Amino acid sequence: MGSESPQSDAELLQAVREGDATAYGRLHERHVAAARALARQLVRRAEVDDVVAESFTKILDLVGRGGGPESGFRTYLLTVVRRTVHDRSRIESHQVTTGEVEDYDPGVPFVDPSLVGLERSLIARAFLSLPERWRAVLWHIEVERCRPAEVAPLLGLSANGVAALAYRAREGLRQAYLQMHLGSPPRHDCRPVLGKMGAYVRGGLARRDAKDFEEHVRGCEECNGVLLELSDVNRGLRVMVGPLIAGPLFGGYAAALAKSAAVTGGAGGVLRALRLVRRAPLHQQAVLAGGLAVAMAVTAGLLLVSDEKPIRKPVAAPLPERPASVRPVPAPLSSEEPTRVPPPSPTARPARPRLRATIDALGSLVRARPGIVGLRLRNYGDAASDRLTALVDLPAGVTLIPPARPDRHDDLAGTVDGWSCRASGGDARCARAALGAGQRTALFLRVRVSGDAEEGATPAARVDAGSLHVKARAEHGVRLAGAPARFATEGKVAVRAIGNSLLSCPDELPGCPEARRREGGRRDNDLWPMTALDRDDDPGTGASSGAALALPKGGKVVWAGLYWSASTATAGPIRLRPPGRRDYVTVEPVEVAVRELPQGPVYQSYADVSELVAAAPRRNGMWWAADPALEEGVSRHAGWSLVLVVTDPAQPYNQAVVIDAATVVGGEAPRVRFPLDGLSPATSPARVELVTWEGDADLEGDKVAVGTGAITPASGDRNVANVFDESATGADEMTFGIDVDTMSARLGADPGLTIATDKDVILFGAAALSVRARS
Repeated sequence: MGSESPQSDAELLQAVREGDATAYGRLHERHVAAARALARQLVRRAEVDDVVAESFTKILDLVGRGGGPESGFRTYLLTVVRRTVHDRSRIESHQVTTGEVEDYDPGVPFVDPSLVGLERSLIARAFLSLPERWRAVLWHIEVERCRPAEVAPLLGLSANGVAALAYRAREGLRQAYLQMHLGSPPRHDCRPVLGKMGAYVRGGLARRDAKDFEEHVRGCEECNGVLLELSDVNRGLRVMVGPLIAGPLFGGYAAALAKSAAVTGGAGGVLRALRLVRRAPLHQQAVLAGGLAVAMAVTAGLLLVSDEKPIRKPVAAPLPERPASVRPVPAPLSSEEPTRVPPPSPTARPARPRLRATIDALGSLVRARPGIVGLRLRNYGDAASDRLTALVDLPAGVTLIPPARPDRHDDLAGTVDGWSCRASGGDARCARAALGAGQRTALFLRVRVSGDAEEGATPAARVDAGSLHVKARAEHGVRLAGAPARFATEGKVAVRAIGNSLLSCPDELPGCPEARRREGGRRDNDLWPMTALDRDDDPGTGASSGAALALPKGGKVVWAGLYWSASTATAGPIRLRPPGRRDYVTVEPVEVAVRELPQGPVYQSYADVSELVAAAPRRNGMWWAADPALEEGVSRHAGWSLVLVVTDPAQPYNQAVVIDAATVVGGEAPRVRFPLDGLSPATSPARVELVTWEGDADLEGDKVAVGTGAITPASGDRNVANVFDESATGADEMTFGIDVDTMSARLGADPGLTIATDKDVILFGAAALSVRARS
């Protein structure tokens, strides 16, 4: 006799509508772990159970009134959990009355204020346009990354059936996404290409059609962006749809759900269902109580059966049939008129602080490299906290970098913000004054990762403020590769970068003036015998170039780093001259990395020039760099870049981070992704400053992405398919072999800087990002 397959979520929901309370208990068992995983990201531990119970009760009420989900219970539940937390916080802050809370529609994704606009993204709109069953399978398989066997009971299918349904849903999503693009009139020559996009992704185009398709896409920024997103809809689902449903803390939810233990069924499910019935509105309790009584009787019989006797699965008596068009009328629980109890008089709730802490690496914690661990704390209560103390627990092999000066505890931190820190064993113990209501603070600790640190080991923190105690553990830990943070901070800050080349084509050769103006067909340092460029007014320099810097109005320099590179293995100092000065200052490298490119060895040097820049008579204007170690000749490059983190009074509260790695991209590694751990997902655009060496303007195929989709540089040829085109912010002419690009991109839920090139070989130097912090 074959085993009976479990009821799907859709069948259980229908049973609840017919008065079967045990069906809702089964739904509770299946999805309560997910509800708790999300609630733990949003509220204190003591409030988690209340939020989860209230969310299930709201859905029970909606389902009983004929509303609610049809089959996609999980996404509906997560939306209700987030809305419940939002409404509870509004009630506590007296922004809304309890009656207004009922005026909500959980079927519409609840968009966190920090993610406004996410629901208008094309991938989100395409997802929401799909049938509910397709949305459900995509959520479980692609977003939560469950195995088909785990999803099978929820959909009432076999594992193979789930895989087949997921395939159809993905194809449906691609078609819906394309329809969204076709809905807004594209260029005339793009319409037939967009029509073939789905077939191309599936490998269904004939060779000639595929060649014509690729030729168009290479030259069309819009179609190229569509193809990139269409080729990786799974990532788009996690980056855009994940936060749309589960909110800005989707990453934490996904990690918590993966670690949560399965919740067992049995009598516990029925008892939980009973508690939910008691929470339900009175007009529903009678209908649900009848079905629940049968279930409780069955459960009681099971509990009385001896373990030595075989247990036979009972068959519940069928519910009496009724006309489908007639809704059941609940029988009164008592013939007496219920006593009306007046609502309690409102009492003023005492003001209190409420703390939320997060901790993570910035950029990446990479073996055998220094890095930064960031601790962020926010008081979202309505009273100031007590004095703060934080114990940052670093994993084995990760140690604090001692301050350069014993009297400067702030050398441990990128942002001091009132914190003082000292080493405590292998960890850090930090303290700060009280944090006011609605305020936030951030602490960034410089650390060094040993070469044998355990991969994946994560830092953690405990913060105490009087009787308040909060804990946090990083989502990301030690990695084998990546780009560690050089500097990090938070506040009204932004990033800037300028630079220029120190080699150029010889003036006397035909075509050189045109090439310097980015004209003609020889815009490449591989096509010229590169010679030293000397443009300053100082007769004592042999190679010099300038770049114009413009800071935000009222802005000040928080941090400045100088990077320089050339085609030689021998590095040395460089000279830097700020605006308003007549003489150069010699800058010695603090760190030098030598790498091998097809043309031979190259180096990248770095030095912290924050104090030099802060002491300059002027920051805005022309900055000059001169005389690094360099070699002239064909296929040679030499140049510099000044990367800054600055204050900007016009900005919101932002996060800013600078990463560097001196990593070769191209050849054997045509695509490299650098994780951007520790940055909050946000729909507001991030500003990205990218420094790379040895790009070639005449070699296409260079792409950059931060989050989803290729992004376009703001200078040079502005070609999304040829980012490294030898252009630099602050420079007017062709910057042979040097790229300092400013870009704008949305990070999404899983930020990462991806650099790809299929023809060129470049050296990634540094990247600076600033993005709005999560509210």
